[in-house]
Amino acid sequence: MLGDRLRKLRQEKKLTQEELGKKINVTKVSISGYENGNRTPDTETLQKLADFFNVTTDYLLGRTDDPNPPESDNEELGTLARINQLIKEYGIEQMGFFDIEKWKHLTEDEIREIIQHFEWVAYKAAQKNKSPRKDTEE
Repeated sequence: MLGDRLRKLRQEKKLTQEELGKKINVTKVSISGYENGNRTPDTETLQKLADFFNVTTDYLLGRTDDPNPPESDNEELGTLARINQLIKEYGIEQMGFFDIEKWKHLTEDEIREIIQHFEWVAYKAAQKNKSPRKDTEE
């Protein structure tokens, strides 16, 4: 069950076993083993797979046929989960993005560019907070 679902999800994203392995920090051989049923991922790797594909571990393990986690009752937590997913999906955590020591070596231009991005994100968040919410409009 795990192998079939993992293969399907990987192929939907048009990833090779090697590419998926790099995304979650395991070898191509491990991914192949999971897909063929010759290996079982440890708990941490299973969670990485679920996070990467934005599905539940229960879905990967065949305990449910619903791949999507239930909507969070707390919209803020859902948004943070999506941002966290994007950080993982784009490999930002592996780039040392949150390693302050690496930030010390940025050029002035790189720092300015990052500030512009943060300002844009803050602007978009402020705009969202100002506009009426669709679910409260009549």
